[in-house]
Amino acid sequence: MLLAQHLLNGLLAGAYYLLIALGLSLIFALGGVVNLAHGAFYAIGAYLAVSVGQAYGFTVASFVSPVAVGLLGVAVERFLLRRFYKADPALSLLLTFGLAMVIEQVLRMVYGAAPISWSIPPELRGQVVVGDFFYPRYRLLVLAVAMAAVAGLWFLLQRTAFGRVVRAGVQNPDMVGALGISLEPYMAAVAFLGIGLAAVAGVMLAPIFTVHPAMGAEIITAAFVVVVIGGIGSFWGVVIAAAIVGVMKGAVTAAGYPQFSEAAIYLLMLVVLLVRPRGLLGERILRFE
Repeated sequence: MLLAQHLLNGLLAGAYYLLIALGLSLIFALGGVVNLAHGAFYAIGAYLAVSVGQAYGFTVASFVSPVAVGLLGVAVERFLLRRFYKADPALSLLLTFGLAMVIEQVLRMVYGAAPISWSIPPELRGQVVVGDFFYPRYRLLVLAVAMAAVAGLWFLLQRTAFGRVVRAGVQNPDMVGALGISLEPYMAAVAFLGIGLAAVAGVMLAPIFTVHPAMGAEIITAAFVVVVIGGIGSFWGVVIAAAIVGVMKGAVTAAGYPQFSEAAIYLLMLVVLLVRPRGLLGERILRFE
């Protein structure tokens, strides 16, 4: 029973890693930009959710925050990231690293350095029976939101004209350009979706953990680990990697070594890279070869 609880908690961690990693992977695969500021948008989503939620409630905050942060992501893509798609990747790394630092300090100035707590909405409190034990209802909701996000994004990428262009742009952007299709509006849409998903993670995690300015920096490394293990350009690779990372964290914690749960996922990344440098389901992307 204790093992099952820890595994569910591990899957919960994998769920919010997944929400961040999916957008991170999409932006990198299509634009070639490693967005080190992605975690900062997760933090903005959490802070905005707290601000809006205190005034208008959790339901309103859960819609307003991802949309607002997604629109902010579009502005960042339009005025900053777009300039670096064909530049030296090191420049985009420096840009997004600086942007992450700026966002973190702005959050400190606006909200203060002290952590902020936001309680779970009364209607979502309580526990449900899962097998032989009780599990918080809200945490199951977070898992459900992550699964819904995966299903929605998969449908968008695999079953729509928008998704076909994005997938073609990831594999061979020159061919897409030769067909007269501009990838710029698609990149803006991907930025909205990817950064909006990071904000969704911030909204859902705000009532569970304390909200503080450095929360984005704390989670971005784990999200990168998920992307690397899953493989660049692989949708299902990232999904599977998030589940594996979550289960590993839960299993290590259940074994009585919670202090090593973070180290375990880095060791897993090392093993995967040694065996398969492209990641579990990484695709061959011409623009990066």
